[in-house]
Formats: sequence, C-alpha cells, structure tokens
Amino acid sequence: QVRLVESGGGLVQAGGSLRLSCTASGSIVSINAMGWYRQAPGKQRELVATITRGGITNYADSVKGRFTISRDNAKNTVYLQMNSLKPEDTAVYYCNAVVVVFTIGSLEVWGQGTLVTVSS
Repeated sequence: QVRLVESGGGLVQAGGSLRLSCTASGSIVSINAMGWYRQAPGKQRELVATITRGGITNYADSVKGRFTISRDNAKNTVYLQMNSLKPEDTAVYYCNAVVVVFTIGSLEVWGQGTLVTVSS
C-alpha cells in the first residue's frame, strides 16, 4: 500500500504565495516521476508541473515563471511553490507519483487533493 498525503492548500489573495507539499509513504522501492495536477470546478483535471527523479521539470504554460516544482528524494516528498497567484489558479490540487513498490512493481498513485482558493 502506498499513500500520498498533500498539505499546504488554503485561501490566499491574488498576488500571494502558497507552498504545497506531498509525501509518499508505504512499501516504496523508489519513486520515478512526481507531479501536480489541478481540477477547477466544472473543468477537467489538468497537468500543472512534473519532475523526474533526476530533477527534470515540465510546466503548464499557464504557470511557467510563477510556479516551481521541486523534490526531496530522501524524504519521498515533492513540493510546489506557487507565487503571483491568480484567481484562475483556484482548484483542487492533486499530487501524483509513479512508484515502484515491493513485490508489485510500478504503480501510479494519486493523493486526495488539497484545495487552493485565490481571492481577487
């Protein structure tokens, strides 16, 4: 069993900052790609940013220059630093990871989501 637990969401004014964290736990051998996705009300889930185990990053055009994804492999944790937040960033943010698990192999795992609300 592998779990992803997110934290750091909340309410912030436009222009403000938030930092999301997501930690994986369980029978983990290693974690390959990790990432953040978001789903706004009435919209489909979309990619925000991803990061490989080696630190190669990828961002959605809408967040480039404002958000930074990073990870601590020793802590099985991925972070999302969000600056210059806009009301359109309001969404539930989900952590995602591709995890190699003892006796099972590779699994894609999702967190439960954390709500980010940006007021204008």
